[in-house]
Amino acid sequence: MNATMPPTLPAECPELGLEVPVSQIDKELRKLWEQDEARTNASLMNLVVYSEKPGALLENTAIIRGLTREHACRAILVEIDRAEPLPGLRAWITAHCHLAHGQKSVCCEQIAFYLTGKVTGRFRNTVFSHLNSDLPLVFWWQGELSDILTERLASVMDRLIIDSSTWADPATSFQRIEEAAMSNTDLILQDHEWTRTWQFRLGVAGIFDDPTALQALPEIDQVEIIHHPAHRNCALQLLAWLAVQTGWKDVETGGSAIAFTSASGQVIHVTLKQDSTTPPVSSLVLRAGERSAHITRAAGASHVERRLEAPGYLVTSLSPVDPSSPGELVGLQLARGGKNSLFQKILPRFRKLLA
Repeated sequence: MNATMPPTLPAECPELGLEVPVSQIDKELRKLWEQDEARTNASLMNLVVYSEKPGALLENTAIIRGLTREHACRAILVEIDRAEPLPGLRAWITAHCHLAHGQKSVCCEQIAFYLTGKVTGRFRNTVFSHLNSDLPLVFWWQGELSDILTERLASVMDRLIIDSSTWADPATSFQRIEEAAMSNTDLILQDHEWTRTWQFRLGVAGIFDDPTALQALPEIDQVEIIHHPAHRNCALQLLAWLAVQTGWKDVETGGSAIAFTSASGQVIHVTLKQDSTTPPVSSLVLRAGERSAHITRAAGASHVERRLEAPGYLVTSLSPVDPSSPGELVGLQLARGGKNSLFQKILPRFRKLLA
């Protein structure tokens, strides 16, 4: 190990594969494939995973091993120690292989980089030079945003995956993304917080397929959401989606309270409650007088319950829970693909609620 490198990463990291000089990465990758003719190199995208968290390379290697079972890619993992002033760069290569039809191994390349010191220019050059130029770039940014996210970096991304629940100041961070992406209007933004609300949004849509619920829609006067303290963005994105899809207008309350008004003039009062024992979102209740719609998920439950109540009327149904681990969330986002246009549609309203 180079004497200038800090001891935050072990001298030997067999979990990351073969350590190689950066200048020899392409040559060593070719040798890797030549060693075994039964291997087939599969790749449909570049997946860059960026983190400034100590130990991220090892954690993300385990995640990529699982992701490549369903999503063929060239994975480029980056961990940066910005607290270490001395410049350093280490690199590893490996392949994640899975049997196809019980015989041939289908494998995906992984390149891992560990950088220290001032890295802005070195990071871009290191990552850009090892992208497969024929494939789209999906960039998974983990943790707080930093000045590494520049307009130049955003300009080459096709998809940016974030988790806004990890941010201390989400409003400022979304503004940073907007500024960085000014030259890339086609950039697709995906937030784990939005993905965590999928089954709740499906639940609302399913409930209003019922004529009784549809009749009560213009009369909704209360919205109640219970969320985990770390996932307020989940609740606000769910609320923004409700407001956009129903055409509710914002009401100036003069304080921190949230209220809307419907097209018919009905005032809708919003209550947000925190519960540290719950999943990201554990309850969404819509009330219209004596009628109510409930979408709930208990801690540890394997399902989301949908319940529609009215005088002399009760209908219930179940749906699976949303994924919880980062790898599962990314896998779901990659599987759905598309332009994520609904999130883009609600994003301005969500950012207004943040403010």
